[in-house]
Amino acid sequence: MGKVIAIANQKGGVGKTTTAINLAASLAVLEKKVLIIDADPQANTTSGLNFSPDNDQKRTLYEVMIGEIGVRDTLIQTEIANLHMIPSHINLVGAEIEMLKMDDRESVLKKTLAPLKDEYDYIIIDCSPSLGLITVNSLTAADSIIIPVQPEFFALEGLGKLLQTIWLVQGGPNPTLTIEGFVVTMFDGRTKVHNQVLGELREHFGDMVFKTIIQRNIRLSEAPSHGKPIILYDVICNGTTNYLNLAKEVLEKNS
Repeated sequence: MGKVIAIANQKGGVGKTTTAINLAASLAVLEKKVLIIDADPQANTTSGLNFSPDNDQKRTLYEVMIGEIGVRDTLIQTEIANLHMIPSHINLVGAEIEMLKMDDRESVLKKTLAPLKDEYDYIIIDCSPSLGLITVNSLTAADSIIIPVQPEFFALEGLGKLLQTIWLVQGGPNPTLTIEGFVVTMFDGRTKVHNQVLGELREHFGDMVFKTIIQRNIRLSEAPSHGKPIILYDVICNGTTNYLNLAKEVLEKNS
């Protein structure tokens, strides 16, 4: 049975979607069968993998969440053979309102993904930068969570709310949810504050902080505008190496 990993942080601009796309792509290149789910109405993962939901607005996560279509009807083959995607659309914003009348509304996504778990080694969910019902659904569906952290002090302050939400989910709809780890993104080793924050993270969370650090990398920031994961955009850059190492570390943790 595949493992479901949510990539979440309610603070925007921390490399959440970049991590979701490139971790999923790297796992796929390492011969794992991977499904990436865009659970963010901004649909950045969708466009970052070279698909526009405006081309087919009726086959996205929104329609699945409100029960209009089956989950298999949304699956898209990406440029990487082992990587499939469920796209998002701005309409997903309205799903939270429509789901309020549903029974067991926190578990809609978990029930939706149940038939697919045996078909993939990993299911990666790119969560919305909010702590609303869609994100709660993602955490309820997940086996574990990876938290991208930008090495800035404001980013550290924001972790408290996310951890509180995780504890609430653990105390309610998903008691087996675990934290896979914290991954430091956009790191610049020449910056004193980055090294200080990295040190504080490792002091407070120990082995829960991934050894792999995602370095600040121009090619990594360019890749989404070309609709490609970094491994297809520039195979020899630091961003590719970093995310391949992160994928290997995830595989080691789950071996």
